[in-house]
Amino acid sequence: MSIKLPTVDIEIKVHFYHVDPMQVVWHGNYVQYFEQARCVLLDQIDYNYPQMQESGYMWPVIDMAVRYVAPARFGQIIVVSATMVEYENRLKIDYRISDKNTRKRLTKGHTVQVAVDIETQEMCLASPDILYQKLGLGIDP
Repeated sequence: MSIKLPTVDIEIKVHFYHVDPMQVVWHGNYVQYFEQARCVLLDQIDYNYPQMQESGYMWPVIDMAVRYVAPARFGQIIVVSATMVEYENRLKIDYRISDKNTRKRLTKGHTVQVAVDIETQEMCLASPDILYQKLGLGIDP
């Protein structure tokens, strides 16, 4: 069975406090851009951090990659796309940052999160049933 996994696009205006002395976005700010898009994506399935905690799981980021293709600059409007690409044993989200006007890719990357049982502090080897429910897949993976 093939399912359509969630995806979102958000727009962010690059502010002065996002840039470094070379007037390009400081590399660490891209992680914040990813996080903003990830939260909108998780809101879309009603399973953002508060709902995760309520369900008894935390989902720490255990891996992240960022590939800088071209710099974003002060005043530029960027589009941050986030797409869930894996959900069965981990939550993997791919990101693409592009210029709003030209659609030129500026940055790409991904994050990987795993479910950890809040009570036992043990990492789950498979995603919990609640994630399947939020994705509309029922509880039987």
